[in-house]
This record gives sequence, structure tokens and C-alpha cells, in this order.
Amino acid sequence: MTAPLDSRGASWSELLTADYSTATTTLCLGVALFAFNGFLVSTSLPTAVGEIGGLELISWAFTLYLVLSIIGGASAALLKARFGARMALVASALVFLAGTLIAAFASSMTEVLIGRALQGLGEGVIAAICYALIPELFPSRLVAKVFGAEAVVWALAAFGGPLVSGMLTEHVSWRAAFLVNVPLGLIFIALVFRIVPRFSGETDRLTVPFMRLVAIGTGIMFVALASIMQAVSLEVLFVLGAAIVLASVVVIDRRSATPLFPSDAFALNSTVGIGLWIVLLMPVAQSSTSVYLVLTLQNLWGYGPTKAGAFSATFAIAWSLCAILVANIGDPRHRSWMIRLGPTLLVSGLAILVLGFSLDAAFVVMAGQILIGTGFGVSWGFLSQTVMESARDGERDRASALLPTLQSAGYAIGAALAGLAANVAGYPLATNPDDLRSATMTIFAVSTIIGIGAMIAGYALPLRKKTLLGVRQEAQMP
Repeated sequence: MTAPLDSRGASWSELLTADYSTATTTLCLGVALFAFNGFLVSTSLPTAVGEIGGLELISWAFTLYLVLSIIGGASAALLKARFGARMALVASALVFLAGTLIAAFASSMTEVLIGRALQGLGEGVIAAICYALIPELFPSRLVAKVFGAEAVVWALAAFGGPLVSGMLTEHVSWRAAFLVNVPLGLIFIALVFRIVPRFSGETDRLTVPFMRLVAIGTGIMFVALASIMQAVSLEVLFVLGAAIVLASVVVIDRRSATPLFPSDAFALNSTVGIGLWIVLLMPVAQSSTSVYLVLTLQNLWGYGPTKAGAFSATFAIAWSLCAILVANIGDPRHRSWMIRLGPTLLVSGLAILVLGFSLDAAFVVMAGQILIGTGFGVSWGFLSQTVMESARDGERDRASALLPTLQSAGYAIGAALAGLAANVAGYPLATNPDDLRSATMTIFAVSTIIGIGAMIAGYALPLRKKTLLGVRQEAQMP
């Protein structure tokens, strides 16, 4: 009789044993750098602008970070292959720290933008390589628990980041909020030296696909510009331009001798291809809540910033709790159903948001928000693991590193599409509760439709036999 996977040693405490504790800490710290940095900056930057000026450039502090982080993430697998994970992580962490120091001691908004760009470039590589290291540093039975631990880090960042940044900004300085990243970065570098082995491969033939990286950056820049356009026609133009550029990059990359992506990226007949569609479409659908939920709660129901923020944070809480709960699932069939359940819950949650606003019922809206977080929590770890383990021979690093990069791209694309839907629905011009409610319902209805694409992909996802067989064999190991 085969024992359940979790009963064969795959307990949470194993992440804290001598074999895995340092690796767990390192990867979670890599996630923390990314997660906390976003909340630290978003809370402290308005105060910084008040001191050094540059209000008209404040959105670019986030745009440049996003664009450079996606470029860094796209190049991460190549950097890991050429220089090894240790050198790539240390170099990227140093770039991140350099950007942090430049931004923290900036005397103008231009210097802040330079620092944010360097932060984005470094953190993009760090996040992607940390993902790629998960299947190298942990056995398959622990991978879902690693993703659960990282989900907890995100939840802590969602609550602790704004609190820490707010206290430092208010009682010390906005510069102190930026400098929180320095000790975290130095600890991360020390841990990398401890757990990541030296690279013994060849480093003398580095071919950097500059044109494709520039094209990726251009496509994401089009997306970012679309999200701030006031004219609907310009938004549509930029979104279409981004789609054409990014699709062209994928097509050209498949024929390249130095590919950035897996050879079957976005193919409709492979586990990796369809899995990457889910990884992209779920954040695209969910991002509308990140952009418009808090704003609507404040303008429609008169919530204060703290109450609206706590309301929105139920998404992160649900994600983290569910990720922890389902990490104990070892049966491959049950895991496959969790992957399919995730987008289904996402679509249901978005539809419930529409219903909640139509009924003017806050508890219904919160239920929808919790359901969306639950959808991500039950599926994201298993989905990521499936993509990693289903990659073709020699392509696991590219598949793994693409996951956080694609997630970031999904949020950027989703924000642009939500902005387009908001402008078409008249959200910026809504002057009374009925108009605001109607526009909000339209935004989330569009997101629901996008989510259906992720749900269809989930049920179309083929699970490769060799992946399931490998999990079963590990479950039978003593």
C-alpha cells in the first residue's frame, strides 16, 4: 500500500531542518526583497516627492522598476546558465543595493528614477533565479510547501511593509524606509555564498540577446503607457502595439540559438505552454482589484485608507492560508484538480464582486475578494511546480525563471486593460454613486471574462505522465 506523500517525511518542519533551513531562508528572503520593497516605496515615495520635488515623475518610479524587473527576469535563466546561480544572484543583489543607495540618498527625482531602475533590474534577476533554484534545492515533495512559505512572506509584506515604511517615514525619514533593503540585501548575499555552489561551467561565450530584451522592455513600456493614457483610442493603440511586440519576441525566440524562454512557451499543445497561459491570465484578471477596489471602497462607501487597505488585504490572507493548507496534498490527481480549481474560484470571485457592488453589499464584495485569493492559494504552487517539472530536457531553468517574470507582466497588462475598461465605462468621470457603481461593475465584469480564459486553459492543461510518475515514485520512497 502506497503511503500518502505527506506522511513520508514531507512535513512543514522539514523545511526547518539542517538540510533545508538555510535554503528556505534564502529563497524566502529573495521573495521578501521584492515584496517588501514594493510596499516600502509606495508608502514612502509621496513624502520623498514632497521634499525633493518631481511629482510629475512619480508614476515613472514604478514604471521603470516594472520594466527593468521584467527585462532582468527574462534574462535570468541565460545569466544562470552562463555564470552560475551564485555569481548571478550576488551581482544582481549588488545592483539592487546600488539602486537602493542611489534612491535613498537622492537629491532629485531623476536620481530616484535611476535607483528604482537599478532596483528593478537586480530584483527581476533575483526573483527569477530563486524560482529556478526551488527544484534544485528541494525534493519534489517539498516544493508546494516552499511556495506556501513564500506566500506567507507576501502576506507579511502586505501588512508589515506599509506599517514599517509608514512609521519610518513619519518618525525618521523617507530615506530610512528605502534603507531597510540594505541589511536584507547583505544577509541575502551572505546566504547565497553559503548554499549556492560555485559554477564550474564555461563562461567564455556569452551571447546576450539585446534586441529581444529591448523588445520585451519596449512591449512592457507600451503596456505601462497605455495604463496612463487618457484617450481610449491611444490606450487601445498601445495595448495592441504591446501585444504585437511581445508576441513577436516569443516567435523569434523559438528560432534563436540563445533562447530566453522554453521552446514550447505558450504552445497550446503542451503542459508548459498552457501552464504559462494560466500563469499570465490569472494575474491579468486579478489586477483590476489591485488598481480599483480600494479606490472604489473609498469613493463609493466612504472607507478610510486603513479600512479599505485591510479589506483589500483579505486577498493576500486567503492566498497565504490556502497555500499552507493545500501544501499537504500529495496525490497527483488532487493536485491537478487544485490547478483547475484555482482559475474557477478566480472567475467566481470576480463575478461575486460584480454581484456585491450591484447589491451594494460590502460582505458580498469581501466574499468575492476572499474567493479570488483562495483561487490563487490552492493552485499557484502546484501550477508553478507542474510547469517546472514538465519542462523539456535542459529547459527547466528557463521555464522556472519565467514564472515570476510572467506574473509581473500579467499584472502590468491587467492594469492597462482595467484602465481601458474604466475609461470606456466612464469611471474617471463618475460623479454620483450610481455611475461609479455601474463603472466598477463593468471593470470587474471585463476581468471576469479574462479570467474565463484562464479557467478554460486550466481544464485544457495536460499533465505529463512522466511528471506524475516521478511524484508517485517519490511517494513510495522510504
